[in-house]
Amino acid sequence: MAETRPMVTVFSEEAASVGEVALPGVFSAPIRPDLVRFVHTNMAKNNRQPYAVSHGAGHQTSAQSWGTGRAVSRIPRVQGGGTQRSGQAAFGNMCRGGRMFAPTRVWRKWNRKINLNQRRYAVASALAASAVPPLVMARGHKIDEVPEMPLVVGGGFEAIAKTSKAVEALSTLGCEADVTKCKESKKLRAGKGKMRNRRYTMRRGPLIVHTAEDSGIKLAARNLPGVELVHVERLNLLQLAPGGHMGRFCVWTESAFNKLDSIFGNGTTAAELKKGYVLPKSQMTNADLARIINSDEVQSLVNPAKEGK
Repeated sequence: MAETRPMVTVFSEEAASVGEVALPGVFSAPIRPDLVRFVHTNMAKNNRQPYAVSHGAGHQTSAQSWGTGRAVSRIPRVQGGGTQRSGQAAFGNMCRGGRMFAPTRVWRKWNRKINLNQRRYAVASALAASAVPPLVMARGHKIDEVPEMPLVVGGGFEAIAKTSKAVEALSTLGCEADVTKCKESKKLRAGKGKMRNRRYTMRRGPLIVHTAEDSGIKLAARNLPGVELVHVERLNLLQLAPGGHMGRFCVWTESAFNKLDSIFGNGTTAAELKKGYVLPKSQMTNADLARIINSDEVQSLVNPAKEGK
């Protein structure tokens, strides 16, 4: 796991080692796929637009039941004569031109509130998972050529202002395969989303975490297919775990990586930027319960097994 390695190598944009930094405490947070999936599901609901059928749909006609005694059902029927429409059933959800069952309303409960501590726990879990190569590869990222996980880039990477330079730097750092995968995955969406400004689908690529506000790498990499950018103080679970699946491939700038301890704390003391917040800890340091039970330390203290008569 990532937290067993106390130091992380810092690479330049030419993929040369330029130093080391301590691994922030957030990468030792427990990895909770159940919590990440729950929080992601509820967060994703907060972007929905209200929709409903027209309030008067299916009721914009004059209709009345014929009552009993005429050997027809008691559904309301269109009044009048001289047209095919007269006498036809109306209003009901089983009728041609009638309303739907339980017409949708715009005042449905669209948004979901999520506990703040759960949201923070989910982000910490997603960050911890992003430093574990098997989980990143299981998400579908191509990281065979990446020198180290988590990937921290120093030097002038954050100051790169040209897209061609950003492409060259990502290629040198081993990210080219992942970006190419995204570029080649662009396909027409199946279904009506094509008509609703969601014409294409595409895989997710590297997530560049930076501290730049409106310059440098933020502008240079924003037009690359599949590449997303996020400020380290605005880390978002929808980007760290797309679809609720942990293990997003993150490219950290050195300044953003060094800021994580002040945002989340180091695991023992409270975070500077989140009042009173202390990172969650695993219930068990060693999750291999069978190994603990069968260890010499435990077995030397338990009573010997009793034999039946």
